Amino acid sequence: MTTLDMSPEPSSRTSGPEVGAVLPRGEVDYRNQPRARRNDYSVLQPPPLGEWTPTLSVSVVIPAHGHQDKLALVLASLSAQSYPAHLTEVVVVDDGSPEPLTLPPVRPENTRLITSAPGGWGSAHAVNSGVAASSGQVVLRLDADMLVYREHVESQMRWHHLVDYGVAMGHKMFVDFDPGAMTPEYVAAEVREGRAAELFDRESADPHWVEQTIANHDRLRTADRLAYKVFIGATGSLHRTLFDAAGGLDGGLVLGGDSEFAYRVSQQGALFVPDLDTSSWHLGRTQMQTRRDAGTRYRAPFVANRVPDFHLRRRRPDRQWEVPLVDVVMDVDGATLEEVDTTASALLSGTTPDIRLWLVGPWGTLDDGRRSPLDEERLDLRLVGETFRGDPRVRLAEAAPEHDPRVPFLLRVPAGAAPRDRAVADLVAAANKNKAGLLCAPMPGATRGDGVLRLERVFAYARARRFWPEAAAEELDRGVEEVYGTHWMPGTDFVVPEEEGQAGPESPEALRRKLDQALAEVERMRARARRAERKLRWFTPGLARRVLRKLAR
Repeated sequence: MTTLDMSPEPSSRTSGPEVGAVLPRGEVDYRNQPRARRNDYSVLQPPPLGEWTPTLSVSVVIPAHGHQDKLALVLASLSAQSYPAHLTEVVVVDDGSPEPLTLPPVRPENTRLITSAPGGWGSAHAVNSGVAASSGQVVLRLDADMLVYREHVESQMRWHHLVDYGVAMGHKMFVDFDPGAMTPEYVAAEVREGRAAELFDRESADPHWVEQTIANHDRLRTADRLAYKVFIGATGSLHRTLFDAAGGLDGGLVLGGDSEFAYRVSQQGALFVPDLDTSSWHLGRTQMQTRRDAGTRYRAPFVANRVPDFHLRRRRPDRQWEVPLVDVVMDVDGATLEEVDTTASALLSGTTPDIRLWLVGPWGTLDDGRRSPLDEERLDLRLVGETFRGDPRVRLAEAAPEHDPRVPFLLRVPAGAAPRDRAVADLVAAANKNKAGLLCAPMPGATRGDGVLRLERVFAYARARRFWPEAAAEELDRGVEEVYGTHWMPGTDFVVPEEEGQAGPESPEALRRKLDQALAEVERMRARARRAERKLRWFTPGLARRVLRKLAR
């Protein structure tokens, strides 16, 4: 491995997304890359540090706002990295610092300082500006207060040479920062000699909260759909193609943008890997450590509107949000108004209001010309359109929509049967409980379609399409079975059977809920009876005994 050299001359400041010298684009064949199941990255075997030959180029993007002293130490640590200098560039993005930042003399040889592109501000916008001005095959986002160990970049880059859908998350520890405690020259020398771990006292350092989550899920191998939640800022990397496919960070999010971006990356079928073979020092505490309640209060509405499984969103189950939990697709071509209304009304009035319902049919065949109102060929289609066109959750579409990468699930429902009021919520819960990429439930009483309720996890299909990009629908289902899993269960758990005008038996889940409610009511009444008995004993001791004796007979 080679070591990055220190450059004695500061480089010039540029503004906007102007790209510097293009980095080499090494060749890696991903056609036969390992196929990880869910988030189990055990199929990947990274080489030992220092015992391999890298080929991919990397752009280290550092959003910065003030704190020139911290930036100097960060760049000093980057100047002593083990990853080859000719494959590395560092782009520092000055996000409107009160005093414009400058590049210190101790820094990697290929370092540029730019200002954020016009039209926005904040860390997310700065990262997007830096990525647009960079050219590496891999993007490594690093905060401007992260003093990294010698192998920090190399260690993350190992994973990206194995798969192109991986996200590597660097390890970090939080320490107090004393600006006069060390110089950039000293930091560079210590990092180069492999002594970065000795720069601060590890015993007095604070770990990040994500470490407990990582440990609780076998280093994220069993974290499944929740793995993305620990990919939050500071240090992490992914292929540029994955960054672009996710759409970059949301520049409109001043806080919480890293969490929202992590969700969209996961929706592309990403594999999240905590890289624990090296570490870094976070110089000072974060806002979420010093002002957690205020930070959470600010972030909650912004993230909840965009991330359907955000935990604080579940406190408002009756609300509609910008990004729905489920896209529901129903083919209404040839269906009667009554069939469509039975299914659509049950879904729209159910306990999960944050859905988007697509009614698919030949809407373009309808016109306003003279016709026989009661006898036209597409009468039911016209009536369906008029019935539901006023509901903002309903879309009238000529063709079934593709998976929306922002929405976690797509549910395909044939017209004609009545979903239970909790059908959508129970389907999602069953898919999560059984870790299913595809959940299939044959529906009793369906008069049209194939009679199968299908809940498709968008993340799982994105992963499968990565390996089988040209696969037909059935082939892709088999791919989802391999990379995530398929689960079958009876449709009676979710749909009310239609048997000669009488509703069928309730679902086991509904019966269990009623049983739990009844038991809770029994316990409540018992407690009420005990309180009444104590009062009776206190106020009328003799009367209480007589009444109790009579009750005992």
